[in-house]
Formats: sequence, structure tokens, C-alpha cells
Amino acid sequence: MPSQLHESHLLLFRNQPALAAQLIRDALGVRLPEFREARIDSADLTEVQPAEYRADLVIQLSSDRPVYGIIVEVQLSPDIHKQFAWPAYVANLRARLRCPVSLLVVTADEAVARWAARRIEMGGDDHLTPYVLGPSRVPQVADELQARENPELAVLSAMAHGRDADPRRAIEIAMAAQKASCDLDPDRSDIYSDLILSSLGEAARKALRKMDARTYEWQSALMRKNFARGRAQGETSGRVALILRLLASRFGPVGVEIEHRVQRASIPELDLIGERLLGARTVEEALD
Repeated sequence: MPSQLHESHLLLFRNQPALAAQLIRDALGVRLPEFREARIDSADLTEVQPAEYRADLVIQLSSDRPVYGIIVEVQLSPDIHKQFAWPAYVANLRARLRCPVSLLVVTADEAVARWAARRIEMGGDDHLTPYVLGPSRVPQVADELQARENPELAVLSAMAHGRDADPRRAIEIAMAAQKASCDLDPDRSDIYSDLILSSLGEAARKALRKMDARTYEWQSALMRKNFARGRAQGETSGRVALILRLLASRFGPVGVEIEHRVQRASIPELDLIGERLLGARTVEEALD
């Protein structure tokens, strides 16, 4: 069964199909044909064969007709079987679309990226070399304007760089992605916020805990944007609902006692809880 991390990566490409083409072109430096539309295609790559071949995601670039196909595979660990299945994916999709096709492997681990980038020998002079997007190849999106223009790329950047050696840079990227996510519909905003929070490494969390949140306008601004969604339900009740949702996303289901503590908190106290959430290790540390 696919893991949550596997499905989280695919969600970004499903929500923005053009992201795959953008990363192949900009992050990997590959020329692609001009296209007007990028859309999700059927991931069933089976022909009249006994075996079933189903990719994680298939994206079709088109301009009146298909001009390019991209197979997106999220790979979290080496799998020798994929070395035999991937060439079949490419061949079958190429036969279906009748245009060039590439395989894009997305992974959260550099060792897996090196494994996936190996050339697959097909026999004779034929071979297949996948395009591979490991964490180091994902652009670092720390600019708020750029993040708002491409929220899915910003979230992917936060997922890729949340555990980088430079914790302050990881925080900048995470905050840019969070701010971009606040402008989206509530469902996407909540899911993306959870992905960003869970992607931060311990070094970034330690750096956040050392910061005085009240002196960092960018962090307070983030929480004000998050809280804005709740104001339609009432100033205090909206903030309480959002804090409880963020606590549950960060630490799992909260008990009745925690709910009562949050419900009794004042608006300034709720603001401080929200600002501590990114760096807190436990519910108690967030509530302080």
C-alpha cells in the first residue's frame, strides 16, 4: 500500500500537472516541445499482455494533439522490479500517445535518487535512463512572491529542504510555502500546511524554538493569515478551531483536556500557541 509520503508527492503533481514539465525543463535542463495544456492521463499502461502495468501518474502535454508524455513515479526505496517495469511503462504510453515519452522519478532520498538514475540496459545498444528529481535538484523557493505564483512547487521545495543542513534556510522555505498555502482553498491549505510542518527536520525545529516569535513579523504574519479563515466563525471560536486542527495535524488526535485548555485561552494566548507550533516537540510545549 502506498505510504503517506508517497501519496503526498503525487498530490502536488495531480493538483498542478504542469509542475512535472516545469521541473524536467528548469530543474533538470531538458528541452521540451511547446504545449498549451498539461492534464492528467490514464495511468493504466497495460496492453494486451498477461501482466498489468500501472504507473503512479501519467501527464499528457498537448497542443491540439499530444506532443509529450510524462510518467511520474514516486520512489521511496530501491525496487529491482521497477528496472523491468519502467521500460514497459514508457513503451506502452509512447504507443498510446504516439509521441515522445519521458520517465520522471521523484524521491525524497539522495541514495534512492542515485539508484534510480542508473541506466537501464535493454539489450544491444538500447537503453533507458530516467530523469530523476532528488531533494538536491528541487529548487529552493524562499521568495514569497514566487511561492504564491506556484504553491505546489513551494510545498515540494519545503518537503525536499526541510531537513537541510542550514536550518534557517529550511525555515525560510517552509514559511514561504505556508504563506502561499494560506491563499488556497481550505482543503488544499490544510493538507499543504500539514505536509510542510511534518517535513521540518529537528535542526529547523530547534532553531525555531530559539527564536522569539514576537520579533519575527514574517512568522506572526503567517499565523494572522491562517487565523483570518477562522474569523468568519467568530474571532475567538475561529482561532480555537484552527489551533485544534493544527495541533491534531502536528501531534495526532488531542484529548478532551487539551480541547478545554485551548477553548479557555485568550486571543493573545492563542496567537502565541500558533507561533510556537512549528518549533514545538510536544503538545505541552506548544501550549506552554
